[in-house]
Amino acid sequence: MAKKKKARAKGPSVKLNGRKVSQTRGGVASQGLRRFVLPLTILGLLVAGIGFFSFSGYQTATASSFFSIRNIDVRGTERTSADDIRRIVTAAAEKPGVWNADLSDIRVRIEKFPFVKSAAVSRVLPGGIRVNVIERVPAAIVHVTSGNFLVDGEGVMLGAASATDKQFPFVLQGWDEGKTEKAVPENLARLKVYKKMLDEWTQFDLASRVKEVNIANPREPTAIIEDSGHAISISLARDNLGKSLKTAIEATSGKGAKIKSVDAGGIYPVISYME
Repeated sequence: MAKKKKARAKGPSVKLNGRKVSQTRGGVASQGLRRFVLPLTILGLLVAGIGFFSFSGYQTATASSFFSIRNIDVRGTERTSADDIRRIVTAAAEKPGVWNADLSDIRVRIEKFPFVKSAAVSRVLPGGIRVNVIERVPAAIVHVTSGNFLVDGEGVMLGAASATDKQFPFVLQGWDEGKTEKAVPENLARLKVYKKMLDEWTQFDLASRVKEVNIANPREPTAIIEDSGHAISISLARDNLGKSLKTAIEATSGKGAKIKSVDAGGIYPVISYME
């Protein structure tokens, strides 16, 4: 018995040299795929080309002289040199221009200045950059191994103290220079006592009589005054710094050559004389 031949699926016929030729389904699919991929490829190349030329044009435009740095506005500086800040901005923005300048990098550089707590850097297009600075405010003069330095209310060393820092007539002794965990909170406690001393003694017009204070132990503060050319150590009442200093100064007035120290922590000052 003869086997029947399986019919082969034929696709639609097309004319080739005037003759009809049938296509298989695979051929039809292949032609359809080519008709889809070719336009997509061309479209992708066009988009990439447009993107490339657009980016190149953008780079050229933003680096043009239109965005050259012409003005640097620095605000909020008192102890930090505005000219030094302008030099940093100029060096960072002169070549790339204002539009392409790295503002974050400029801010980081400015915040390395000792008195700068924070800085905000912004563009003022087309040719300007503005820098708003918040400075650290000195809270005391402290004595350390390398000399007398200004510190702010957070205990951050700001720079060497000078004779022009008249708002701090006396120096804080007893500052902990260590990097231990307890150093920071203890130094903050010292600053708190120092501020209280400065406020009360300025009110009583006594601050100018004090040369230095020792707050190594904030619970037992002492002050050094000078009378008749001699230094006198005074132990103060922690809760009444103004009155205890006032009574000690009154008790020692004109007797500095004979007096070694005064304990003014009680109701009446107790004087220790030279032997």
